Amino acid sequence: MDLHFVRRGTGRPLLLVHGLGGSWRSWNAILDPLAAERDVIAVDLPGHGDTPKLAGLHSIGTLADAVTDFLAQHDLLGIDAVGSSMGARLVLELARRGGVLGAVVSLDPGGFWQGWQVPFFYHSVSLSGKLVRALQPVMPALAGSAVGRTVLLPQFSARPWAVDAQVARDEMYSFAHSPAFDELLDQLAHGEVQLPAPQGSIPEPLVIGWGRQDRVCLPSQSALALEKFPDARLYWFEHCGHFPQWDQPAEAARLILAVTSRAAFTDAAIAGVKPEKSETTAPALPQAAIVGAALVLLAGGLWLWSARRKPQRSPGE
Repeated sequence: MDLHFVRRGTGRPLLLVHGLGGSWRSWNAILDPLAAERDVIAVDLPGHGDTPKLAGLHSIGTLADAVTDFLAQHDLLGIDAVGSSMGARLVLELARRGGVLGAVVSLDPGGFWQGWQVPFFYHSVSLSGKLVRALQPVMPALAGSAVGRTVLLPQFSARPWAVDAQVARDEMYSFAHSPAFDELLDQLAHGEVQLPAPQGSIPEPLVIGWGRQDRVCLPSQSALALEKFPDARLYWFEHCGHFPQWDQPAEAARLILAVTSRAAFTDAAIAGVKPEKSETTAPALPQAAIVGAALVLLAGGLWLWSARRKPQRSPGE
């Protein structure tokens, strides 16, 4: 099948693959700096954005097949690639298969959880999905406010107040409207286990980046990721949650450009001055106020969700 995509910039081609519930807009925070040096192709995966669902099962395997078909159709096999979250797992799988991608940057990949981490991931993200859907009528206002983002996004960002308002609005919209979300969430938690890539089987550069404050794919899961992909180099993003492109956009862009340029680099050179300073400072709110606001939003969201599930009475009943 063909995937919806946007293409910007000139230079060596670079594929961007978003995460669960995302779209090509998930990359907007770093799209311009990447497009200044690369021919960037950002796709909508099946069941996301403007790409329709697959006819059958949605899983890492079937998404990998769809991306491979897309690249073959557009004569892009061997393209360098970056993935985020589920997309990070996807580019690792494509690198494992061989012959599909060139250099790969995998940002906070999902699928390396074990034991109690499986239900923690599944139920926390499932609850987030229900809440985001329930709050869609007021989501533009919530995501447009630093206080609203602080309440909405702490699972996904170490600095939620500093996330760009339009990026947050776009992500919350696509998160709520992906028809493949629930199926893929179940597949990620309970479906096929990621197969390993034996050492020496991936000749191109492979870097796995991880946020130290990731609350979706916990940092301890990086050990299993490296065990399964021993050819990979691990890079840590300090003061960063699940999405480095949100919390440390300049650093994420530097890492991507360095890896795909195939030049030697040090972690210190990529990190620059840490933490990355933002012009937006944290809202000066008492912790109790933030907790209270979160509880109000959670209660309101669940009430809306429950109300929508109640059958509507017909006139005269």
